This record gives sequence, structure tokens and C-alpha cells, in this order.
Amino acid sequence: MPSKAGRAGTRSAAAWSQGWWREARRVDSPNFGPRPEGVSVDLVVVHSISLPPGVYGGGEIERLFTNTLDWEAHAYFQAMRGLTVSSHFVIDRQGAVLQFVSCLDRAWHAGTSAWRERPNCNDYSVGVELEGLEGDTFEGVQMLSLAHLLKALRAVLPINAVVGHEHVAPGRKADPGAGFDWLALRRLTGWSARVFPAISSTRSTRYR
Repeated sequence: MPSKAGRAGTRSAAAWSQGWWREARRVDSPNFGPRPEGVSVDLVVVHSISLPPGVYGGGEIERLFTNTLDWEAHAYFQAMRGLTVSSHFVIDRQGAVLQFVSCLDRAWHAGTSAWRERPNCNDYSVGVELEGLEGDTFEGVQMLSLAHLLKALRAVLPINAVVGHEHVAPGRKADPGAGFDWLALRRLTGWSARVFPAISSTRSTRYR
């Protein structure tokens, strides 16, 4: 008879199919490529995104990641014209999770970046976008969904660090920003402080 740990591992593996998480709504993005052969995918990079900034609930993020965004729909989009980007996951303001790229593949989310002197974070990371404004706070359901996703990822990948875009591209990017509650995320996952960036703030919200 399989052990309790063995049964849990089987259930974890069953939650995935070819790098796609069965609990997420799948939306295929054309913006991805192969990971370097033999790479260890051990980093999660958390981002924030809203299109246009501060506007929530539309389909603009999905259209951006699938190269179908109408560049004429808003003046803000003009500076993004022709941009081809993606992330593995997006978590909207209601906590729903969308997946655009298989975790087996390399999404285009971090750009020029490095973590602990290891360059090209896209090669070895999973990108997660939270629908929100850089520096602002995020919804409790988003934090709960993020923690649930992280646990699912760690069940099948050797994740040893969860950081923000601001940590892998300092000076160039500042998301998710000061409004993101790292202490709450640590509490929700139950993971060691070593997994997360250094946290100086003691402000935190309890989500459950």
C-alpha cells in the first residue's frame, strides 16, 4: 500500500499535465520558448499588472499576452505597441487563476534580470502576475490563490525562492511594490523566511 506521503505526491502530480495546472483556466500565449536544457526551475517571480494602470476586470491583460490587444483602444497602449510578453500565470482581483504558458516552457516576463548573481531569470523561473497597481495593495482572495498556487508549484518543482520583479530587476522594475504583503504570503504558505526576500515591515494582514 502506498504511504501517505506517496499518495500526496500522486495527487500533486495529477494536478498537472505537461506543465499545465488543472485548476487554472488555460489561455495559450504564443510568447514563449524552450528552457535551457537541464535547467532547475527553482524561482517564482511575482509581478503586478493592470491595463490601463488602475483599471481592473477587463480582458486587456489576456489580450496583451495573446498578442490581440487593440493598441488604439487607450492612449496608454501606444507605448506598448508591438510588445510580445507573457507570464505563466495571472491571478485576477477575484482570485481566479489563468495560465498562459506551460511551466515546462520559458515565459517572457522578467526581462533583463538576475537573482543571487544568476542571470536571465526567465530561464529558471515561473512568472506570476497579480492584477493590481504597482505599490498598491492586493485582494485577500488573490493572496490566498497565490499561496495555493505556490504550494502546487512546489509539489512538482524545486522552488527555493519567491521574489518580486523589483528584486530581480532593481532600478528597472518596482512591482509588485510596497503594497504587497510578503509577511502574509509567508504565513499563508508556512514556508521558511529564507524563501522570501528580506522583509523589513511588520505591517501585515491575516487572510483566511
